[in-house]
Amino acid sequence: METNKLFVPVLILLVSSFFVSCENRTNNEDSTDDKEIAQEKNDARTSDTILEKDADLAVVMAERGMLEVTLAEVAMKNASSTVVKKFAEAMLTDHSKTNTELKDLADKKNIALPVSLSDESLKKVMELSSKTSGDFDKAYADEMVKNHKKTFDSFRKVAEKGNDADLKNWAEAKLNTLEYHLTMAEDMERAVMNNN
Repeated sequence: METNKLFVPVLILLVSSFFVSCENRTNNEDSTDDKEIAQEKNDARTSDTILEKDADLAVVMAERGMLEVTLAEVAMKNASSTVVKKFAEAMLTDHSKTNTELKDLADKKNIALPVSLSDESLKKVMELSSKTSGDFDKAYADEMVKNHKKTFDSFRKVAEKGNDADLKNWAEAKLNTLEYHLTMAEDMERAVMNNN
């Protein structure tokens, strides 16, 4: 019962912000989502294609980090499993810190990052927000395994192929934590599946 009381306001907020976002984009045909805007700003700021690649990777990392935090907040409200809630709490703490560090680093490098979720990520949030209890737990666990694989790959790409030394070293320093997050996500998924 308590989950349903929290679910309705969260869903209304997400749906209304989604429609406002869509309306704004319809009214302005040239408008794109925040991830694309950040990439366009970076393209304009960096005439050097080497730095442009680093900026593009930073945008991807920022987007994944924001999605992790947003989904963790939804999980804290919609999850029924203690395992899922503990995982979400850890993601909320760790990814909020990582997001802040990336923003500080990007500011120093004059790299624009998105400040809101892309349309694709908003769609995922809305899909998961519509689920509760065991259905939510399964969907969230599955999404976290997929997302952490992608997040780990994004950071590894920067660590291995990045050109900016500071960004490269920072991404490399995060790899162990992200690998641990992926292991946690896989353990959570097994626990949720075995609960049925």
